[in-house]
Amino acid sequence: MNHSRKVIITCAVTGSIHTPTMSPYLPVTAEQIAQAAVDAAEAGASIVHLHARNPADGRPTQDPEAFGAFLGEIRRRSNVVVNITTGGSPHMSVQERLRPALHFAPELASLNMGSMNFGLYPMLDRYAQFDHAWEREHLEKSRDLVFRNTFADIETVLTSCSAQGTRFEFECYDTSHLYNLAHFVDRGLVKPPFFVQSVFGLLGGIGSHPEDLAHMKRTADRLFGADYVWSILGAGRNQMRLAAIGAAQASCVRVGLEDSLWIAPGELAKSNASQVEQVCKILAGLALDVATPDEARAMLGLKGSDNVRF
Repeated sequence: MNHSRKVIITCAVTGSIHTPTMSPYLPVTAEQIAQAAVDAAEAGASIVHLHARNPADGRPTQDPEAFGAFLGEIRRRSNVVVNITTGGSPHMSVQERLRPALHFAPELASLNMGSMNFGLYPMLDRYAQFDHAWEREHLEKSRDLVFRNTFADIETVLTSCSAQGTRFEFECYDTSHLYNLAHFVDRGLVKPPFFVQSVFGLLGGIGSHPEDLAHMKRTADRLFGADYVWSILGAGRNQMRLAAIGAAQASCVRVGLEDSLWIAPGELAKSNASQVEQVCKILAGLALDVATPDEARAMLGLKGSDNVRF
């Protein structure tokens, strides 16, 4: 095995992009989310990235009470790094999206680095039936949706969360988002090491071609040098392919049912853990070691789980 570096695996357990109807395996209740997070950690995930849902209909929620229903259980059962979303849903204000991160002061929070078109509506062509009315509406509205992440919004998240020691998974959906991050670095609002999550294959962001990945990597190298930890998120069918390409070029990886419901062409993943297990096999084939949660903490300069409020 190659011991020169470790690969951080982030598992995005449940999110606002996919609706419960699209997969019976998507965790929705607090018990399901907690179990999925613990299982992903046991399969090899260093970090779990978490959203919350209304258990009655699966609707995304940023109510701290919904997060509190599973955060303590995850911490009790696992040493995994917990990453709370500040993205929430594109239909929420930044103040609403911030609520759980401010309440629980996690080691890590996600932060979208720019406004963008966020086109989810092509999913309507692939699914005929939905269990809840909000699901179809959620996808249909994305035809005319700009996911707002203004400079003021980003600064609000940065300053409020940084004040309590939370660091960030900077979600960069295009090269412009890397330049936005560099702007905040230049202003002294972000300190290294930067955890840069490069997102590929979502309509409205950069594409999923290997040349897109290479361009993002070149740009990040030029802007941040040795001050950042690079990670790859391939949406949908791009998940494992781009994870393999990125890992071969020294990236960390992100998998999970938030990003892709699939484990193989035409085959739904039955758990988040199954995706973690699959990417672990890819990394082993590349002679790469997976970072433990504590190794990820050291690599990212995190404050430690003793300093969170859950």
